[in-house]
Amino acid sequence: MIFLAKSNPPETIQEHTDNLIEQLNNLKALYNKKISVNWNLLKYACIYHDLGKINPDFQEKLKKGKRNENEIPHSLLSLLFLNPRELKNKFTEDEIKLLYQIIAYHHERDYSNYDLNMINSKIEEMNSLVNFFDYSKINKSIKLNKISARYFVPKKRIYKEDKNFKNYVLLKGLLNKIDYAASAHIPVEISNNFLLSNMEKLGYQWNDLQKYMIENRDNNVIAIAQTGMGKTEAGLLWIGNNKGFYTLPLKVAINAIYDRITKKILKDKNTENVGILHSDTYSEYLKREENIEDVDYYFTKTKQLSLPLTITTLDQLFNIVYGYKGFELKVATMSYSKIIFDEIQMYSPDLLAYLILGLKIITKFGGNFSILTATFPKFLLKEFKDVGINNFIISEKPFINNDIRHSLKVINDNIDAKYIIEKYNKNRILVICNTINQAQRIYNDLIDLGVSFDEVNLLHSKFIKKDRSNKEKEIFDLGNNYKKKSIWISTQIVEASLDIDFDILFTELSDINGLFQRMGRVYRRRIWDKDGYNVYVFTDNCSGVGKVIYKDIFELSKKSLFNINGPLSKEKKLEIIDEVYDYENIMNTVYYNKLKDNMEFVKTYNLYELEKSEVSKIFRDIDSVLVIPKDVYNENEEYINELIKKYNEKNISRKKKYKIKDEILNYTTSIRYNELNNIKEIKINEYEKLFIHNCEYSKKLGITYSKDENKEFNNFF
Repeated sequence: MIFLAKSNPPETIQEHTDNLIEQLNNLKALYNKKISVNWNLLKYACIYHDLGKINPDFQEKLKKGKRNENEIPHSLLSLLFLNPRELKNKFTEDEIKLLYQIIAYHHERDYSNYDLNMINSKIEEMNSLVNFFDYSKINKSIKLNKISARYFVPKKRIYKEDKNFKNYVLLKGLLNKIDYAASAHIPVEISNNFLLSNMEKLGYQWNDLQKYMIENRDNNVIAIAQTGMGKTEAGLLWIGNNKGFYTLPLKVAINAIYDRITKKILKDKNTENVGILHSDTYSEYLKREENIEDVDYYFTKTKQLSLPLTITTLDQLFNIVYGYKGFELKVATMSYSKIIFDEIQMYSPDLLAYLILGLKIITKFGGNFSILTATFPKFLLKEFKDVGINNFIISEKPFINNDIRHSLKVINDNIDAKYIIEKYNKNRILVICNTINQAQRIYNDLIDLGVSFDEVNLLHSKFIKKDRSNKEKEIFDLGNNYKKKSIWISTQIVEASLDIDFDILFTELSDINGLFQRMGRVYRRRIWDKDGYNVYVFTDNCSGVGKVIYKDIFELSKKSLFNINGPLSKEKKLEIIDEVYDYENIMNTVYYNKLKDNMEFVKTYNLYELEKSEVSKIFRDIDSVLVIPKDVYNENEEYINELIKKYNEKNISRKKKYKIKDEILNYTTSIRYNELNNIKEIKINEYEKLFIHNCEYSKKLGITYSKDENKEFNNFF
């Protein structure tokens, strides 16, 4: 008699369990020394986790595709196969309880409607089937056993206060990881046996930062290093031949680092052992399809956290702080991983709260972290200590050199196009505004002053996807072309990790961290050895202050620039950062209160209260919606509708569906929900829809509104 574990494609319980054991052995071979669990107990969980599928309701469901409403979850029925007497000869009382728990909850279900009598009542019905089940991994003939409340009660889970909580999280997380890998027929982990050898082949002489990271490979590290010091290489050297994650704040920066690592460091070898993990992963893989053997397989390995090195965003890893149902897999994976956090000066107070709480969790479970950053707000050291993050070292001094790259002029005036025109000449100028409205105003003023449309460009978040992608490519290309003059106006989306190098920066003041990030986009690879200035900072009537920029941090930043005029050393920049973000200075600010409030907000949720999808909405900014500007829709309506029709055709591959959906999303952008002026809704499928947004749109300006519309909320990046 055949008992199926899966139906598409068909796979028996024995075959599926054999796959689990194989993956368990692979994981143990790679990380036995780094994962502190009872491997024998985990093996028992793998063998017994799906035996509850030997019941008529489940087998009928697989055959007919319809669930019996009275069906008891197979994860509960699997507990009937455990023999407490046998287990006592192998495990402690606590370990037996753990075994029951991790099997019961290897699928997250609400068990409030089930009790032991209901589960135990299925023994007689299932006994008629188990005699037909033959499996070499189980030594004796199977005998079902009643579940005792001593070991398991459906409504009672293991919580943080339980002394076995850490073991539970690791065991359940690893069981989930092994189970998902076996189901997807992918390796649970892939050995990192290539990173160091490829780094060595580069033939570089490692600098002081990189040597420091090598020397402290076994430690948690905070290292402050200027732009251009080779932080990426330093981070990779710290990871070494271990499992690693490299986090960055922005998707465009992640994509750029991925391309740099795969093409310039790995030189296209082992490319598919390095992953991109963010909301557009599949789309990014499709763009690089010519270098990828099997996009679907690669994508699955990435999503299952199987790759040796993954470049990702904070939210992909540290959503664990909410303790959502199923969070254990990520915690278990990070327990034997090394995680780099780059550019944390870009993090909002909300994200800093997640960073602090997340680091507390992963260090407790054995994971390692390094923070590699151009600036580090020292008040965070107190926050780390307050939550119990003590096991780290911080470099005694920052890794900087004496090269002067910036000469700064503070102008106590509004940012204005007249200042930009005076310096245009043959220079490549970057203008950064705090808000989209301000950026659009400067663009229009420059055009009115006679600058050619071909020489001035605008980049912000409210261009449709395909126009923004084209603009991002153009600014990358221009930012390294020292011969072509041009003016680019943008918002904070160009601040982090973009390898562009302009001649002059005009910028509104946002906060001091943001300012120094913006300055990193000019004279990035050159030394300033001239008279005059290459950075002009405007401090009056700056847009967005009090709305998207914390007013108290803005005022502290403005005060710190009072006596600055001329060349600015990297050492002086760090002194200013330390002054602004001194604990005594910020402890009563709205910025700091927001950080503390978000840490408290996370704690308001109980363990296992939230679904993973709910946490994703909290991280993603639930106020945003995808829209197609009215003008764009009217111009492309027939084509968009044709794409939607193709997307919903039956029996098309995932790859084709993604390509079609990507093409649809090329016509969209994201706006705040309270900004939405909905004309029409179009359904992509049963679950997703797009809004047709009543606004004006052009490839030059992006979304704009008529003058009689009050759209202050358009002031977001």
